[in-house]
Amino acid sequence: MNLDFNGRTVLVVGGAGYVGSVLTSRLLDAGARVRVLDQLIYDNGFSLQHLLDRERITFLRGDLRDPEVFARAASGADDVALLASLVGDPVCKKYPELARQVNADGARRIIDDLDALGVQRFVFTSTCSNYGIHDPASFAREDSELNPQSRYAQTKIEVEQYLLERATRMQTSSTVLRIATAYGLSPRMRFDLTVSQFAWELASGAELLVYDAETWRPYCHVRDIAKAIMTALMAPPEMVRAEVFNVGDNTQQFTKRMIVEEVQKHVTSTKVTYRDGDTDPRNYRVSFDKISDRLGFQMDHRVPDYIGALTAAVQAGVFPDVRGNPRYGNYEVRHLG
Repeated sequence: MNLDFNGRTVLVVGGAGYVGSVLTSRLLDAGARVRVLDQLIYDNGFSLQHLLDRERITFLRGDLRDPEVFARAASGADDVALLASLVGDPVCKKYPELARQVNADGARRIIDDLDALGVQRFVFTSTCSNYGIHDPASFAREDSELNPQSRYAQTKIEVEQYLLERATRMQTSSTVLRIATAYGLSPRMRFDLTVSQFAWELASGAELLVYDAETWRPYCHVRDIAKAIMTALMAPPEMVRAEVFNVGDNTQQFTKRMIVEEVQKHVTSTKVTYRDGDTDPRNYRVSFDKISDRLGFQMDHRVPDYIGALTAAVQAGVFPDVRGNPRYGNYEVRHLG
């Protein structure tokens, strides 16, 4: 699909985040005028520093919960991609009221304002974690029963339902993307996600504790997530309006043990302890046929290739300051009251 954004103005809400900073860069490369609305809740403004001297980018610091802030950011925008939220169950457990205000209430207010602001396309980024526990002998499809196991997934489902109930009546063509577990290098790098965490721990010589090693997850590189968002924004409206798409690849689904074994191919000395009984019971595999068949979406990145590159980088001292550094994860909200 043609991903030429010349002449389009795209607002990325959460454009300084782990995925958002990659999406912002790719949109600029594709010719878009990009506005980023981000509150920088993790002191993560550094993720955009390398982009701010480029043409066609505007950064707005602000709180998506404020309708006036969003209206200023979205005024004149053709497209809006909503990525901003408290991402992951640990941070949602730590800040439950804030998670509800941002992930659910704030997102619903944005949806309510899209038509009045003249937005043509809207993408809401949700998560494959919505499937929760699904028999891994079968593959969860977009119409499969949702079985959330976390506060984070529950907020995403609430917004999905709110949007889909209205999407066919909205002038704005709106799409839900349920995204596989993210991995990959980003200007706002995270080491609190499975693939990068396992690779960093073992490559740095630390002992790795793995719970429930046989549980399955699908994985998607941040650059491929950005590509999927751009694909949904550029697809003919009749193909994506009021639709849900899983984002990932059928071949890129692994158990935790499989991820460890892939890392061990690149690390000479590893110490791994396996235990059962984690508080996170999620276990699922997902079908990504719909996005492939309908939109022609194909991923460009594979987990094994990334693991090899990341372990080499860690061993070369590229990431010397990860342990205990809140910069590298969604641990502590700094700037959102």
